[in-house]
Amino acid sequence: MGEITTSDRQITLFYSSNSERAKQALVYAKAEGLAIHEIDILKTKLTGTQIVELADRLKINVEDLVNQEHPSYASNFEPHSFSTDDWIKMIQKHPEIMKQPIALRGDKTILVETPTDIVKI
Repeated sequence: MGEITTSDRQITLFYSSNSERAKQALVYAKAEGLAIHEIDILKTKLTGTQIVELADRLKINVEDLVNQEHPSYASNFEPHSFSTDDWIKMIQKHPEIMKQPIALRGDKTILVETPTDIVKI
């Protein structure tokens, strides 16, 4: 069992409060009457275990959780091959570079690409 608790009765949404896509997904979910547990990654520091668990749930590597096109990534890091621990530390220090929003419900996990994706979970 992982560190992230989920429920079939509500959606857990990991998001950045600076993200327009996340704001739109939240509005859409609330308009649909979905129960949402919000985790703003800019206000709540993720543990290394949580980051690894999110990547595992999405069936991707931790490095693939990083949006290397984000302006913060480009201004703070050179393109390079990093270890998993390095990627985790980068996300923890600069959470805005993590791809998000990520929605979880029960055993399902998705990366929300468009606001309406939230109903797919």
